[in-house]
Amino acid sequence: MRLCANAGAQLHLIHPLGFLLDDRSLRRAGLDYRDRANVQEHYGFAEFNRAVQPQRLFACSTRGKICYTSRTFFEGDAFLFGPETRGLPLDIIHSMEVDHVLRIPMIPSSRSLNLSNAVAIVLYEAWRQLNFSGALD
Repeated sequence: MRLCANAGAQLHLIHPLGFLLDDRSLRRAGLDYRDRANVQEHYGFAEFNRAVQPQRLFACSTRGKICYTSRTFFEGDAFLFGPETRGLPLDIIHSMEVDHVLRIPMIPSSRSLNLSNAVAIVLYEAWRQLNFSGALD
């Protein structure tokens, strides 16, 4: 939430989640940015697609063949990330165009990045391409 609030990005959370979103749980986790973040919840991937209808949707996965830096991003693009423990479901990955499944390069035999780091890497690349639109000078 803090990352999205600081970058001016909208955060879409697709259920089922691996955590609670009640105020007590968020306070306990130190997520004091809930009031500053633009967060929407969706009860499933199909509902997310119907509600948001992103211009382009990119999945971020270790199974991706395309490096995230090789794409040009535009306003209205959306990025889909899966849980740290298992990543995106295969049916979602297989439903996407091959060039819309992005990967972050890593050395072989290393563990995957944690979710917040992966989101930060891709989000800031997209925002950089948009000349950090809306940022403080």
